Amino acid sequence: MEETKKRTLSLPQVVPAVAIRDVVMYPGMSLPLSVNRQKSIVAIDLALESPGKYVLALSQKVAEIDEPKVEDIYHFGVLSEITQSLKMPDGSVKVFLQGLVRAKVEKLDLNPLTNTWFASVQYIEEQEDHSPVVQALMRKVVDEFENYARVSQRMAVEGVSFLRNIEEPSKLADTIASNMMVKTEQRQEILETTDIKARLEKILKLITSEVEILGLEEKIHNKVRAQIEKNQKEYYLNEQMKAIQKELSQKDDFQKELDAIRAKIKKNGLPPAAKEAAEKEVDRLQKMQPFSPEATVARTFLDWLVNMPWNITTKDVLDIKQAKKILDEDHFGLDKPKERILEYIAVSKLTEGLRGPVLCFVGPPGVGKTSLAKSIARAIGRKFVRMSLGGVRDESEIRGHRRTYIGSMPGRIIQGISKSKSSNPVFLLDEIDKMGSDWRGDPAAALLELLDPEQNKDFVDHFLDVPYDVSKVMFITTANSLSSIPGTLRDRLEIIDFSGYTDYEKHEIVDNYLIPKQMKLHGLKKGSLEIEKEAVALMMREYVREAGVRNLDREIGTLCRKSAKKYVENGGKKITITAKNLHEFLGVPKYANFATEENGIGIATGLAWTSVGGETLSIEATKLPGKGGLILTGMLGNVMKESVRAALTYARSRGFGKKVDFEHTDFHFHFPEGAVPKDGPSAGITITSALVSLLLGLPVNKKLAMTGEVTITGRVLPVGGIKEKFLAAYREGVKTILFPHTNEKDVAELPEKVRQELTLIPVKHMDEVLPLALEGYKAAKSTQTAAKKAAVKAKKTPVKPTRKAGTTLAKKAVQKKVVKKATPKKVSTKAVIKKTAKKVLRKRK
Repeated sequence: MEETKKRTLSLPQVVPAVAIRDVVMYPGMSLPLSVNRQKSIVAIDLALESPGKYVLALSQKVAEIDEPKVEDIYHFGVLSEITQSLKMPDGSVKVFLQGLVRAKVEKLDLNPLTNTWFASVQYIEEQEDHSPVVQALMRKVVDEFENYARVSQRMAVEGVSFLRNIEEPSKLADTIASNMMVKTEQRQEILETTDIKARLEKILKLITSEVEILGLEEKIHNKVRAQIEKNQKEYYLNEQMKAIQKELSQKDDFQKELDAIRAKIKKNGLPPAAKEAAEKEVDRLQKMQPFSPEATVARTFLDWLVNMPWNITTKDVLDIKQAKKILDEDHFGLDKPKERILEYIAVSKLTEGLRGPVLCFVGPPGVGKTSLAKSIARAIGRKFVRMSLGGVRDESEIRGHRRTYIGSMPGRIIQGISKSKSSNPVFLLDEIDKMGSDWRGDPAAALLELLDPEQNKDFVDHFLDVPYDVSKVMFITTANSLSSIPGTLRDRLEIIDFSGYTDYEKHEIVDNYLIPKQMKLHGLKKGSLEIEKEAVALMMREYVREAGVRNLDREIGTLCRKSAKKYVENGGKKITITAKNLHEFLGVPKYANFATEENGIGIATGLAWTSVGGETLSIEATKLPGKGGLILTGMLGNVMKESVRAALTYARSRGFGKKVDFEHTDFHFHFPEGAVPKDGPSAGITITSALVSLLLGLPVNKKLAMTGEVTITGRVLPVGGIKEKFLAAYREGVKTILFPHTNEKDVAELPEKVRQELTLIPVKHMDEVLPLALEGYKAAKSTQTAAKKAAVKAKKTPVKPTRKAGTTLAKKAVQKKVVKKATPKKVSTKAVIKKTAKKVLRKRK
């Protein structure tokens, strides 16, 4: 220690300094150094010229800095002696430095004359400490360093044994620190620690941490090496297999499958997004085992994605005459939907880029909604796809399943387009009003994107997970009622109403469509069976009551089936079916009487609308001793119950039934067919007429039906379903109909033949209804005048439309098409109605 102190006293206080990179100098350490920077070269030259050849080695904080400043250099280093030096041809200097003693920089300046660093230093004397704690730390440090050398494999373990011969703690600590592969900051920290005990503790902590890190590195290295060896082995074997297959000119089935998929991807012209997804999935599939579950899902996905008709379309036949001919061949009537299709064809021919409309055919069963959609596809030359939505509750039926399990599939929209092999088919979504919703989702909400022309260009199925353009598809939906379709979905549909057929239309359909079809199906040749028109008319009255022709087709099939049996038994003789022998083929009539024939005291006939068309509704009223109660039977809804109460209030307020003790009389209203639910306000005037008929003891006129909502003051309010109700009354043989005057606009939608054969009388108030509905009704003079005016208006001959201000188109249509029916010469119920109506008209004018 005395020698060290004497040496430090003889050392210079100001010495040239060099900045070294990526290394920290320690006392007793030998360091070969290549000096390239001019400042350091000058410092070396000055040191070599000095007596002791001393230079101060300081470490840089950041090694990448070529011209460090004062703040870029640590202010604690080691005074070193230059033991060897060698000038190189390129001007650099190679030197060997021998560390002597720690030195703390008090001041570091750049000499402007020599352009080199000079440092004023304070030398740190080494402390000697041979306490038991230090001795224990020295042994522990040596043991851990040997372990470190063994794990790191950067030095021989045998070369570390000399450390046990070092007795000086400071020398041992510096020697170990100089041989550790740690960061410059950590080395500098050890250098600056002058207390020997603290220095050994830091070195021990640092060695322990490095051993743990090296252990983890070893584990990672072993794992990686094992995986690399496995991959190399597989690669080597695969390359060998490929070479063998190449020699044998054959490939395995899995590789052939992958090559076929890649060829399809190139051939089918997938859009960029779909092509990228397909190529990515093929690469994934190639890395899978051929028979793994994941490979099965990938194969299914690629089959659907690649085989979709991305760029395949059928050329539209834009010939209006040909399309009209095809539509007329398949269907009789249905002028409105046919006209809409012809308009679409005409506009498409002019624009050559019209998106397909989203039509919704609404009407009762059997009126030709589904079959017309097929005819539309045939008329414009497109493929036809039908999807039934009845009972669908799962959203994935529309959007598809996500590829999270083996059985996942695309939605039925994508499936239908794929099966059609065309990206612009006519797609029928049948029974759209019969969808449901539960915890699995709402299919109606999933249809919003599909049926929106602004969104369906990028329709995304969950299974394909890439956009598919369905804007070219012509979507047609069918429904029996709009009430169960959500408003947001209904807003995207172009509604086209299909009303029921008239008897005239049914006769035409039977003669031109149904009989030839059923004869062909049953093997009957032309001329072997004749069905007279009278027989068809009788069949429609007594065996079939419907808005469409489905049951009629079924009954004609029965006729053909039984006729085929007779034809074979009779040896090929012609079979003729007339009105007289019709019952032999069809049995007992299903519908014997008409509802209006039952009209009488307390019995009236109303008109109702249902999802399957219009119907007649018989209403009965009677009174019996009681406590002023009201009895309602027939499975009525709340609205219809309120209509009965409103009728009773009106009747009592107008003084009908003065001889009736209402407080001790119960009224019973019955609506036949009690198993069928009934509701709605349209039976109001019928209920009121039946009640007034009961109170006055006057019968309701025969062949008369009525519809309209009634208020407690007797006003008649408009109702819906006028067209369907009138057609039902026409089928039932009704001759006169009373209806709200505000529904006159709806009369224009009736076929011409129906308007000619029915007497349609618009009414505003019950005061007009009762004189026309009840036989022998005597009312006030003003009331009679109003009723006459209503009836005379209905009797007027057709009037040509005029441009007179205040006359609406709907009123013109009613005036033009509502005509008077011829009156028999003998006195009848109808004559009484018209006679009363004349008087009412004069008063109203």
